[in-house]
Amino acid sequence: MAIRQIRVDDDPVLRKKSRPVEVFDERLHLLLDDMRDTLTKSQGIGLAAVQIGILRRVVVINFGDGFIELINPEIIESSGEQREDEACLSLPHKAGKTLRPMSVKVRAQNRDGNWCLYSGKELHARCFCHELDHLDGKLYIDSLAPGEKVYSTRDYD
Repeated sequence: MAIRQIRVDDDPVLRKKSRPVEVFDERLHLLLDDMRDTLTKSQGIGLAAVQIGILRRVVVINFGDGFIELINPEIIESSGEQREDEACLSLPHKAGKTLRPMSVKVRAQNRDGNWCLYSGKELHARCFCHELDHLDGKLYIDSLAPGEKVYSTRDYD
């Protein structure tokens, strides 16, 4: 297991669309393990494979109660609306208010290829949307709420 370098700012890979995972093998397991280690070291909540330069539809999330691994995830249901602050490991020292669903349901495969369902509200819903957006080359700054701008968090670090 290893800590991978997180791609930041205007790295062009962050704007690329990730490809589906088709093979569920040791190589995928190693990627997931590395992503867990990288996420833990960075003290973030979520990490998409594209953020470490791997264009595969893989996400790791940890809300503080254990890791969730999402492979080939898709949002299958959403409802409500929330306007809250969001930040990203790939855009350090920046944040902004986004417009996201209040709740979502996500369908994804686990590391063995089995399909699972996850649901989340508030922060969990924002995180699911944020990480799945990464897989399509989108950043949270593309989902800013109307009238909102990105601001520096350096004064709060």
